[in-house]
Amino acid sequence: MATKIQAGGTVPYTPGSAVTAGDVVVQGDLVGVALHDIAANAQGNLAVEGVFDFAKATGGGSAITAGATVYWDVAEGVAKIDAEAGANELLGKVIAAAADADALVRVRLSQ
Repeated sequence: MATKIQAGGTVPYTPGSAVTAGDVVVQGDLVGVALHDIAANAQGNLAVEGVFDFAKATGGGSAITAGATVYWDVAEGVAKIDAEAGANELLGKVIAAAADADALVRVRLSQ
C-alpha cells in the first residue's frame, strides 16, 4: 500500500550550507534545482520537474542537439552529453539545440 504525500514536482531539501536560487543540487542520483535561496539547516524545495537553462561548456565541439540526453558534471558545473562512466548524473533531455558558442542549454528535467 502507498499513500500519496505530494505531487512530486518539488522535493524538500535541507542543506548543510546555504544554497542560492538556481543552484543545481545533486543528492545521490537525484538532481534538483533550488527554487529560492535556502539558508543552511533550513528546509526549502528543489524542483525535480520542469524546463531549465543550465550552464554548458563553450567552444569547438561543445554543441548539443535537441533531443540529446544530458548529464550534470558536478566538478565542472556544466551540463554535458557524456555520462563519464557514471561520474555525471542524469539531468534530462535537451529541448532546444545549443551551438558551440552558447553558454546555456535548455533541458527538461527527467530522472
